[in-house]
Amino acid sequence: MNRKKGDLITDESFSIIRRRLGDFRASPEEMEIIIRIAHTTGDVDFAATFQMSREGLLRGAEALARGRNVVTDVEIVRAGIRRSLVEEMGGRVECLLNLPEVEAEALRLGDTRSAVAMRRAAPLLEGGVAAIGNAPTALFALLEMIRDGAARPALVVGVPVGFVGAAESKKALWEAGIPCVTNQGERGGSTIAAAVVNGLLVLARRRGENP
Repeated sequence: MNRKKGDLITDESFSIIRRRLGDFRASPEEMEIIIRIAHTTGDVDFAATFQMSREGLLRGAEALARGRNVVTDVEIVRAGIRRSLVEEMGGRVECLLNLPEVEAEALRLGDTRSAVAMRRAAPLLEGGVAAIGNAPTALFALLEMIRDGAARPALVVGVPVGFVGAAESKKALWEAGIPCVTNQGERGGSTIAAAVVNGLLVLARRRGENP
């Protein structure tokens, strides 16, 4: 079967990234994610700084393979995820940010829509994957929910970007010891969060092919 030109270009890009990583060592599962982050950001050195564990990635991949949901903080993360694959496995990709009731509650509480939406998504997160690429307040809210036993995701992809709260929220995530993919500092972003989930989907599909 002839492969699409775009697939061939992606394969070549991944090969270049592997060469540029040089002596960097990680498990095959971690490398799958790191390479995708590098491909998305165009920054191999930055990708190599991301924090994750093989065990956490396996938890996330297994959750997706079992049809669990992905909950995102913003629509741009949702748009970047290969939803057809999530749905093929039995799950959904959800973002509650733009629901009218979320906006109303945020105004009433004086809170951000991102935080309110994440709290409302707690039932959808059961055993699933949270993907936060934009809003530190969503990550802080999720950490509080996990601490209180109100949410039990299998894996948290926490890579919000920005100068207010982003670095602090990611530091809190890593120090909480929760299975996660994150990085330290102000850099991050929605495209990275989506790329990580898409990498998890690749791992999940491989798991299904090689049970």
